[in-house]
Amino acid sequence: MTAPKALGHIRVLDLSRVLAGPWCSQNLADLGADVIKIERPGNGDDTRAWGPPYARDADGNNTTEAAYYLSANRGKRSVTVDIASAEGQQLLRELVRQSDVVLENYKVGQLKRYDLDYDSLKAIKPDLVYCSVTGFGQDGPYAHRAGYDFLIQGMGGLMSVTGERDDLPGGGPQKAGVALTDLMTGMYATIAILAALTHRDRSGEGQYIDMALLDVQVAMLANAGSNYLNSGKAPKRWGNAHPNIVPYQTFQCADGYIIVATGNDGQYQKFVEAGGRGDLAFHERYATNPLRVQHRDELVPLLAKMVLQQPRDFWITTLEAVGVPCGPINDLDDVYRNPQVAARGIVMEVPHPTAGTTKLVRSPMRLSVTPTDNAVAPPLLGQHTDSVLRDLLGRSDDDIATLRAKGVL
Repeated sequence: MTAPKALGHIRVLDLSRVLAGPWCSQNLADLGADVIKIERPGNGDDTRAWGPPYARDADGNNTTEAAYYLSANRGKRSVTVDIASAEGQQLLRELVRQSDVVLENYKVGQLKRYDLDYDSLKAIKPDLVYCSVTGFGQDGPYAHRAGYDFLIQGMGGLMSVTGERDDLPGGGPQKAGVALTDLMTGMYATIAILAALTHRDRSGEGQYIDMALLDVQVAMLANAGSNYLNSGKAPKRWGNAHPNIVPYQTFQCADGYIIVATGNDGQYQKFVEAGGRGDLAFHERYATNPLRVQHRDELVPLLAKMVLQQPRDFWITTLEAVGVPCGPINDLDDVYRNPQVAARGIVMEVPHPTAGTTKLVRSPMRLSVTPTDNAVAPPLLGQHTDSVLRDLLGRSDDDIATLRAKGVL
């Protein structure tokens, strides 16, 4: 029997593009929602062209599907509509009547020009859940600014605590290696939409959700933000080190890098003894963590020299055997060869219309009764336009052909 889908009763009209919005709607699709992705005729989501790399066909040739686009759009149906045309706007209003959620990431006020804003659509679908994703939210002095992940990482404080110490070589602010603020905004939007749907199911009342990248980034500072609010002292960058624990950082081995995370004095003692530096275990300047923090600048170079004498596998095997927390710093070759990653089936290969098959990363959400549905590849541009208009809106083939000839589709 086919497993039930947690959100199999939900339809999402997704007007978003790039990453934050599509990451949210991909989560909803994974959970079983019918996500209809509305795209511009001819070009579609900007990320379709954000390559190379592109998915490759059986002969090794590039398709038109950029790997970036593939990462955030599985399980959706693509419909092309010219949102600037009156007929396109009417099509979307008809689809709204048959949807539970509208998700969009247009600039503040832009959809009001087309009567596709929340107030306009609520009039025709009173229980609609409508989620807007913007850089700065719907109000405030920055509301009309465009928001981009990189800018928000800087403005929202993440880069003030990310990067090597200013007094060390390579010091200075760094962004995260992935668009972390976009991704977390997509995650928060997913949670907010599910909460709004739960409220709707109990009360019959829809609502508006205002998601802002800057809000999310400030909230993501977590303990760093709380520390500042309660002390008045801004945290600084520590690179891969810890401000309050030593050693708790990366070290270079003879053939790579490892992470060593000693959480107490006993683990520190086992660490240095494993490296043949037992003389450092009970040294009067290093015996306790407060002493090690105080004398960090003289101790860490000694530890770095010790670790450099042996290869990575020696350290991981030796430290794991004595209970010292440690681990490798894997590149993606290592990640996808990792036996735990393989055992969990995180990488999957799904059928694709032009590539034959394509590899995707499975949703990490594991539900025992309503498992996620990951087996549908991201759609080609406009792949489902005809079927959606025919099946949901009752449009004939002639109607669809006429709309396409006018450039509406």
